[in-house]
Amino acid sequence: MTDIFQEVEEDVRRERFEKIWKQYGDYIIAGVAAIVIGVAGYKLWTRYEEQQRFNASKTFVAAQEAADAGNTAAATAMFGKLAQSGPGGYATVAKLAEANTLLMSGKRDDAITIYKSIAQKDSSPLGDVARMRAAWAEADSAPRSELETLLAPLTLQTSEWRFMAREVLAYADYRAGATEQAQKEYKALADDKAGSQGLRDRAHAMATFLSTGGEKTFGAVPLPNRAPTPLQPSEGQPTP
Repeated sequence: MTDIFQEVEEDVRRERFEKIWKQYGDYIIAGVAAIVIGVAGYKLWTRYEEQQRFNASKTFVAAQEAADAGNTAAATAMFGKLAQSGPGGYATVAKLAEANTLLMSGKRDDAITIYKSIAQKDSSPLGDVARMRAAWAEADSAPRSELETLLAPLTLQTSEWRFMAREVLAYADYRAGATEQAQKEYKALADDKAGSQGLRDRAHAMATFLSTGGEKTFGAVPLPNRAPTPLQPSEGQPTP
């Protein structure tokens, strides 16, 4: 009796499956095909991205080698191309490297334009680096008010760049002739133990330089106090 019930149950299941398959078989096949195509497409895309990153890495290394060798024209061209079509973060890094190369080759204005563009569009640490580089590139020419505006996001108490930003502003005061203000700012930086040791050492050196009046006598080297050398008698001349 049990076998009969099992056979009947299997027949009922078979009929239900056949009915479901007739109604939804095409959809099931299409769904499976979509999954297969999707997996294959994902693998192809992953492989393509890996190849793109590999090519970008090779181009970046070649551009950096050209820059190190002094071939700034070739380096700038390669960095610029990579900045336009590089995958992921390579584009921003290449753009930053392009600006660095332009700055080294004397094209300061072009470099500053790129630095500021990166700083405006990129909120990552790369954007902060670009903002700092732009500030230092302009430190000898831009008014302090412009530097303050440029560095405003980095001078916040929560910013890790606040010490370097303060150093730029202290230098701007020194360049503008506000030596007393610059000395105070450098001394405050030197005494701030939250800053890096290297920055504190630089600030201490500048504070000392300004406090001793170095900005007034910069470049003047006093002659040493020496006793006059006595004249030696010529040969044949009697000694007094």
